Amino acid sequence: MTKASGRRRILLSAASFLFGLLTLLTVLGGGVWWLLAHPNTPVPPHWNPLRDLTVTAPVTPVTPYQLNRALADDALCRAALAEAGARFDPLDDLVVDQNCGIEGRGRLSGLVNARVTAVETRCATTLRLVMWEHHVVQPAAQQLLGTSVSRLRQIGSYNCRRMRTAQGQDNGWSSHATADAIDIVGMDLSDGRSLNLLADWDADGPEADFLRQIWRGACDWFRVVLGPDYNRLHADHFHLQGPGWGYCR
Repeated sequence: MTKASGRRRILLSAASFLFGLLTLLTVLGGGVWWLLAHPNTPVPPHWNPLRDLTVTAPVTPVTPYQLNRALADDALCRAALAEAGARFDPLDDLVVDQNCGIEGRGRLSGLVNARVTAVETRCATTLRLVMWEHHVVQPAAQQLLGTSVSRLRQIGSYNCRRMRTAQGQDNGWSSHATADAIDIVGMDLSDGRSLNLLADWDADGPEADFLRQIWRGACDWFRVVLGPDYNRLHADHFHLQGPGWGYCR
């Protein structure tokens, strides 16, 4: 056997192996797709990337994918909120100019378990807030305070303005200009207590521990989270922002 024929045989063997491997992967992939897509699939919805987001389902590695899909689709977003029992009454989109307005606009007044001071915002912001309330705020309240949160107090979502910094007004437009953020100043508890970030953030006791735990937990659901330790402009509230570069302070 010549060297040339030997090389051809090696190349043919390699090509045959790769073709077989590709065929196997295609069959396996088709089988996985069929398993996930089948109406009677045994895969739980919160583990199935082909199923829509359920707010109250356990969080799994698939949840971020389902959430991002709902954030990008207003119909899916509103359906997830409705299934969770959130109160988000639809409004016509607000179009002001290229910098200001609200897409997926609605009037938010209730989350999964807690009420919220009524506010106009966008569906995507509401969905992130609902995930935070259900998966972070309420469990932390039960764990650290022995009660639940009955109401979140906010001081606004939409505001057609530029960013503000400790040095003054910045040239960039604020995420509030498109209702991609919401500011939370405190919350009321089911046992009658009322927490306020300005007064309770640096206090001693479980209330301060609770506020710091839900601040950290907000970073799992919002891309930018700014709290009292960030600067004096945020001394009294959490700035919870959907889009951004991934900053938690």
